[in-house]
Amino acid sequence: MSRAPFLMLAVAAATAVACRDVQSPPVTEGSVLPDSAEQMMFGVEFVLTDQGIRRAEVRADTALVYDDNTRTELRVVRTIFYTPGGEQNAVLTSNQGMHHLRLGSMEARGSVVVVSEDGRTLETPHLKFDPSRNEISSDSAFTLTEDERVTQGIGFVSNPEMSNMRILRAAQVSGTPVRIPKR
Repeated sequence: MSRAPFLMLAVAAATAVACRDVQSPPVTEGSVLPDSAEQMMFGVEFVLTDQGIRRAEVRADTALVYDDNTRTELRVVRTIFYTPGGEQNAVLTSNQGMHHLRLGSMEARGSVVVVSEDGRTLETPHLKFDPSRNEISSDSAFTLTEDERVTQGIGFVSNPEMSNMRILRAAQVSGTPVRIPKR
């Protein structure tokens, strides 16, 4: 007697039993939003203005909204800064950010890089943007690269295109000397 019919019958019986054991899909308990966020959005774009003047366009991969829709945490951020005349003057990229709706300000965190239209590059772990003052600032370490000159320091206040920067402390410059205009 051949074992093939018995083997086929055993496989068919096992398949029939397996098909009857249907489970419903897993259901999550509670919110699927991370860290108690009130909303979660993808592919977010918004404009930061001051008295009707566009100061920046913010784009983020993900936005998590907290505190009664007044604070938005951003992931994978790209911000384009504009002059009061509407011309693009710098682009910021960072891993994370935060927008305060009540204050109208924004913060960038994690591998923050700002590149001006004329090629200046600023790197820092943390940066704040205040549209009402049209200024970027930080109290963290930073590196500013301008052509062959590299400036390193701790803390700064500047316009977004980095053409008027005040270094707060511990500045070190290498490369081409800084030209100070005569009065």
